[in-house]
Amino acid sequence: MPGEQPHLYETLDERFRTGRCQAGDSRLETLYEGCRWAEGPVYVPAGRYLVWSDIPNDRLLRWDETTGAVGVFRSPAGYPNGSTLDGQGRLITCEQGNRRVTRTEHDGSVTVIAERFRGKRLNSPNDAVVKSDGSIWFSDPEFGIATDYEGHRAESEIGARNVYRVDPTTGEVRLAADGFQGPNGLVFSPDERQLYVSDSVANHIRVFDVGEDGSSLSGGDVFATCGNGNFDNIRFDDRGRLWAAAMAGGVHCYDPDGTLIGRILVPGTVANVRFGGARRNRLFIAADTTLYSLMMSVTGTPALPVSR
Repeated sequence: MPGEQPHLYETLDERFRTGRCQAGDSRLETLYEGCRWAEGPVYVPAGRYLVWSDIPNDRLLRWDETTGAVGVFRSPAGYPNGSTLDGQGRLITCEQGNRRVTRTEHDGSVTVIAERFRGKRLNSPNDAVVKSDGSIWFSDPEFGIATDYEGHRAESEIGARNVYRVDPTTGEVRLAADGFQGPNGLVFSPDERQLYVSDSVANHIRVFDVGEDGSSLSGGDVFATCGNGNFDNIRFDDRGRLWAAAMAGGVHCYDPDGTLIGRILVPGTVANVRFGGARRNRLFIAADTTLYSLMMSVTGTPALPVSR
């Protein structure tokens, strides 16, 4: 067919083929071109639209699934990076430039969720995930304060690059995990017993066990190391396979045992991926200046946290 990409999928292990990871579209669909650096797509089921970041242009964009129209969701937007939804369908956004995590209320107003840790300003929140108990977990590297391109150049007040947890009752920002060089994407396993965190500088993904209290972490062993590209954000499908944006390495697919079983070969540098669509089988890919999508037989985990 016209536009077909015969080498879109690369099989590295037979499980990539037998797990039906390759079924679906044989080409990427271009939804929008014209960003400076596309990041952080999040699909909003209630409105059938996608919001994503164009960080250097300091804006959030919106793509409408029913019409294909693209418009500005918010600008200026604090040089936004990753976003997610909470249990009420509200947008949680990591604002690199404003050095904070915010929530967009249903009336459009913005509430600050986190901006300091022990009295010191955060570095530049990068990605966030919401647990079923309502707690918000986010990574805080220094990418947004390293230059003026994706934020505002500044010295780190904290002097470290950590992962934090925001208590759903008190709003207290607590240290969840440390020892990172550049913490980036993070995601809970479907059963919420593990938290996976990618480190873009160390170029690996670590896995932590979640304590019985639901708020503490232990472990932190390396789950996977990226030999081709650099890890950015990560997502799970409903069979427990981990899909990782790997920058120049495309999109990597890992079996639950940590084996790299295949890749989706995407033009440009893949910064972020997100499952969405009516059946959560549409993979949205932010790469360089472009937002792509790919209809697959693979189904992503639920967009909203499920109460347990």
